[in-house]
Amino acid sequence: MSSEFSRRDFLRYSGATGAAAFIAATLSACSGGPASTGSVGAGSNKDLITAVIGYGNDQSWDPTQTASAFAMAGINHVYEGLLDTDPITREPYPALATALPADLNATTWTFTLRQDATWHDGKPVTADDVLFTFERVLDPEANVLIGNFFRSWLREVRKVDERSVELVFAFPFPDAAPRLTIAKIMPKHVFGRPGAWDQAKGGKAVGSGPYQLAAHNPKSNTSFEAFEGYNGPRPATVKQMNWLTIVDAAARVAKISGGSAEAQIADNIPYANVEQLKQQGLTVEGGRGMNHMFLMFNTGAKPFDDVRVRQALHYAIDKQKMIDVALKGHGTASSSFLNEGHPDHQRASVVYDYDPDKARALLKEAGVSGLTVNLMAVNVSWIVDCLPTIASSWEAVGIKTTLEPQDTAALFTKMDQFQDYQVVAAASNPNQFGMDADLILHYNYVPGGLWMKYAHWDGTEDAERLFAMMDEAGKETDKAQRTELIHKYLDFVAEQAVLYPVVHNELMTAWDPKKLSGVRAQPYPGITLLQAKRT
Repeated sequence: MSSEFSRRDFLRYSGATGAAAFIAATLSACSGGPASTGSVGAGSNKDLITAVIGYGNDQSWDPTQTASAFAMAGINHVYEGLLDTDPITREPYPALATALPADLNATTWTFTLRQDATWHDGKPVTADDVLFTFERVLDPEANVLIGNFFRSWLREVRKVDERSVELVFAFPFPDAAPRLTIAKIMPKHVFGRPGAWDQAKGGKAVGSGPYQLAAHNPKSNTSFEAFEGYNGPRPATVKQMNWLTIVDAAARVAKISGGSAEAQIADNIPYANVEQLKQQGLTVEGGRGMNHMFLMFNTGAKPFDDVRVRQALHYAIDKQKMIDVALKGHGTASSSFLNEGHPDHQRASVVYDYDPDKARALLKEAGVSGLTVNLMAVNVSWIVDCLPTIASSWEAVGIKTTLEPQDTAALFTKMDQFQDYQVVAAASNPNQFGMDADLILHYNYVPGGLWMKYAHWDGTEDAERLFAMMDEAGKETDKAQRTELIHKYLDFVAEQAVLYPVVHNELMTAWDPKKLSGVRAQPYPGITLLQAKRT
């Protein structure tokens, strides 16, 4: 696979904002046509959990390529890494491997695979499967999405014997332990065949995890069955799960509402419905994390090549009004690229508190007047709710603003074709992949990365300076010194404001405590039901 294909592939299949559609025809894993979701899971079957997911299931299901909220959540139930992490604490635990590494600062880690671990088709999991997976992850030609999280520090993976592998690092990298959950081990005998990666994108899934895919019906539902051959640490808690994909907010809420509710749990609950669902006896909890709306500027178009203009547009936004009106209080104005509450959060050297006078002064200093901005945005509901505040704020400082919310796939196609655009507003949450600052920054800021190309910032002197700072921090083993270096590059990202959060918001999950226990709301899209039980 060429790197050029991978860039297009990322756009079309990854759902990088959590909403991009898989436009091409999809392949069904086990079933040819869409299934009706009206009766699937109805009744009081205690062997079944019915869930409603507020994101599409028709994006890529290739674990090495996807950023789709629905697919990633499903993949976490179907596949395993050598190590996996708790969905809330993000603490690593042995999954396909038998133990955590003894020395986090060692430059080689050896793992032994779980005895008698098998794939869903009954064949044994071997060291060759691990090598096959990591060869794809590290291959610069394949250029898969998750490779950005490994290539800087993981040099190679070697086979020791049929059940043991050795990971060789370029330098000590303690954060590798939780990072390994991103690399879901895949069977070589299934996905090493010609055309198999296209099948993976379309929904073919053969893992070693507690659940196996039973049926995959794009734009309708994906169902799972407990895998009887699973002998790992987190076995299935119910015999079946049926996940309905319902992007429309009203229809999603209806599925979990009332005495005859079909589903026991739903994610992506609109803020306006929280109290209503609580009054019906449902538990509604939020998860605060990196989920955010960001602005990305086309620095190849004047005057957005001027950092003062980018800063001015951030200072001009009345973020508290946005939080109060659009987010119903479930948000926080960004004070760093990282969300408040993140272990490495520290107020950046530049914080864009609402200051219209400063915005006007910066525009004047940059020699800009009579500016007209067309703000393109994804049509994710909460993003669309935020746009009027941005428009009114910019108009107040003399910037004529046109809002252009649109289907996510259409917006990304325009950027993929490098059509003329000025500013983009979209949603993102790198916490789907992990929590550490290095990972979060590498989601957007990476040499040759798609976001950097969109912003026309890749290859600039400032970008090269940032990447060097990130590399320096990644190689530092002293924790205090590393934290200092992280704050240094986070300050630089804030000052440059090329792609930068406006607000971080809370994601809401609702479930019926009379029918479901063991649920924890997570601060990134999707759900985790590995420890949930029907009651």
